[in-house]
Amino acid sequence: MNKNESTVFLCTQTLTENDVKHFAQRIDDLYQVNLILDNLPAIRYTYVQSTAMRWTAYPIGFRVKNLDNEQFIFNHLKFKVLIHEHEDTGIGSVIGTGDAFDAIPSGGPKNNSGFLVVGFEVLPCSVLHDQAVIGKRKIYDILPDVACDMEAERLQPVKKGVPITFSYEVVFEKSDIRWPSRWDAYLKMEGARVHWFSILNSLMVIAFLAGIVFVIFLRTVRRDLTKYEELDKEAQAQMNEELSGWKLVVGDVFRAPPHSQLLCIMVGDGVQITGMAVVSILFAAFGFMSPASRGMLLTGMVLLYLFLGIAAGYVACRLWRTLKAGDSTGWRSIAWRVACFFPGIAFTILTLLNFLLWGSDSTGAIPISLFFILLALWFCISVPLTLFGGFLGVRAEHIQFPVRTNQIPRQIPRQKYPSWLLVLGAGMLPFGTLFIELFFIMSSLWMGRVYYVFGFLFVVLILLAIVCAEVSLVLTYMHLCMEDWRWWWKAFFSSGSVALYVFLYSINYMVFDLHILGGTVSILLYIGYSLLMVLAILLSTGTVGFLTSFYFVHYLFSSVKLD
Repeated sequence: MNKNESTVFLCTQTLTENDVKHFAQRIDDLYQVNLILDNLPAIRYTYVQSTAMRWTAYPIGFRVKNLDNEQFIFNHLKFKVLIHEHEDTGIGSVIGTGDAFDAIPSGGPKNNSGFLVVGFEVLPCSVLHDQAVIGKRKIYDILPDVACDMEAERLQPVKKGVPITFSYEVVFEKSDIRWPSRWDAYLKMEGARVHWFSILNSLMVIAFLAGIVFVIFLRTVRRDLTKYEELDKEAQAQMNEELSGWKLVVGDVFRAPPHSQLLCIMVGDGVQITGMAVVSILFAAFGFMSPASRGMLLTGMVLLYLFLGIAAGYVACRLWRTLKAGDSTGWRSIAWRVACFFPGIAFTILTLLNFLLWGSDSTGAIPISLFFILLALWFCISVPLTLFGGFLGVRAEHIQFPVRTNQIPRQIPRQKYPSWLLVLGAGMLPFGTLFIELFFIMSSLWMGRVYYVFGFLFVVLILLAIVCAEVSLVLTYMHLCMEDWRWWWKAFFSSGSVALYVFLYSINYMVFDLHILGGTVSILLYIGYSLLMVLAILLSTGTVGFLTSFYFVHYLFSSVKLD
């Protein structure tokens, strides 16, 4: 600590033919090296037209087209460690930062000063060392100073039989940055201004469009209700014979949909995923799940998902009992399927992807012990809580439908256009609120960038829920006006269809933005994780739209007096 060192020798390696192929493939695939010092990732600065850009990794090497397309490796690292002086008063202190709670103990006499690491920067260089000077040096021996000027004749090539010497140098620099602020440099990544204005513009446009749709829709429904309720009984009786639009489906609107069990299961899982997302992002926005706390966000999401099984079981079983007019038969089967539907699909995808990683001898494979831990959490916590939530849902009073359902289903008039076109097209509006933020999320997942704007993400999530609710509500009303009483699944997929556009965007991102994927295994991993994300978005947004439409239809038909 606080001791500058010039060029320090590490080792010398002579590459074999297999080593050259290995390095060449990794360089072409843009593999990155990530270094961590005191929980701080190394920052690398690049300059584009005097604008500094920050990165949290550096590439293994590079290829120069002007030099016969030759490849060179970064074999010398220049470290700059920013330190802040800390005075120990003899009383241990606990500092709450983005790194969770870091304790600084009092070790030694009072008023003993020390240094805290508040920054870590790296400058990678390609340096062709003089092997005659190196000779038989041992590790950590000091070498003559080297220049990091990146001149062509002094670059370290990747060739068979050419020795490569790895070395580093470190400079400690005192800084005014205090310990709680040491993550600020990582949270000010490039493109912040563009990110801000893009999100703000998207929010304003979507809020404006959603407001117009909502106002027009309210005026239309209110006019229908007011016109009908102002008539006397004789006029209502005469009008009942001339009913049109949504009033004609009064005897079928609450008819149970096909595959009603699957609908209840998907809605239950959607409630669980939505609750997990809202609470996790809200906590992250308040700084409780900072990216500095490695793994805390994922751990928090898993725990929230487990305990929200109560809500999933409650909603699914109460909806099932409502569709069965108060009959609670089969609720245990519904609760079990809710507990196993989404986790089962996710576990299957993760297992298949893990087999691919094992087959590729990748260090990113999930250990078998972690699989057993996940299974134990699933069946010992999630399943019992979901069953308990289902029990509460059965004990709760089911929702009474305001009108009776006819025994014979009403024939649906032939439509000019297939209804599924409207359902699929409806997802474009919710996707408009999401796609800008989705780019930053994808970059964080696949490009190693730090994601930090959880406040923006929470606002986008709330706006996405509002737009999904309004889109589903409008399409449900349109289908009822066209005398189509099969609104249940359409209400779910009209807002859930945003998942289709998210999947198409992820494919577009892989083809045009993500150039680091190399090989079939990497592509399959990307597609597998994308499918898992898309399924979660489908269940969450579909549930928001369905529940909104359900309560709207219930309110609409309970507000008029139809015999």
